Amino acid sequence: MMEITKRKGTNDMRTTPHFEDEELQECIKFHGHFCPGLAIGFRAAGELMRILGASRAGDEELVAIVETDACSADAIQVMTGCTFGKGNFFFLDHGKHAFTLGSRQRGKAFRASLLAGEHIPGKEFVGFFEKMASGTATDEERSEFLTLRDSAGARIIGMEAGKLFKIEKAGMELPPKAMVVRSETCPLCLEPVRHDYLGDLNGTMACRSCRGTP
Repeated sequence: MMEITKRKGTNDMRTTPHFEDEELQECIKFHGHFCPGLAIGFRAAGELMRILGASRAGDEELVAIVETDACSADAIQVMTGCTFGKGNFFFLDHGKHAFTLGSRQRGKAFRASLLAGEHIPGKEFVGFFEKMASGTATDEERSEFLTLRDSAGARIIGMEAGKLFKIEKAGMELPPKAMVVRSETCPLCLEPVRHDYLGDLNGTMACRSCRGTP
């Protein structure tokens, strides 16, 4: 549902999307705002979970792999229940809106990758975004950007999945469940650290930060 709202404190009128879907509202709440990237992650997670016949993971029932660190990754976490803290959320720095979701129970995984199309932000949107990021956008440009952002995201929510994603079975071996690893105190910084992350530094078993290694 699209509703016309007036931005508080201005004379500017623009369309702001309001969605009745509670899961989408949770994604927006977690991420902080609605945008095309969040909409992409929301749609991808929904389609992958539907194909797998899976519900949100309370523990490690599902495994998610995202190939982007953009907004869509937040929706994947909210929708699937896969998180870094649980050890079932993995990031591959491929710069793609591509997402793999696997079910341990079913032993299957599927990958959804964004198709090229008009839903990809155009030059006008990118130009406004760059001005917003640099703090040089005028009030009018800010309004135009927000209108474009909201309408683009709403369009993605309403699109057919087949026009948004290529979805195919992923031939992947699901990673093992997360392990509980004991901590030891680094003798240099005196901070607790996973014991297997300690390494030799001039005869002292120090943490990665003190050794200056990634």
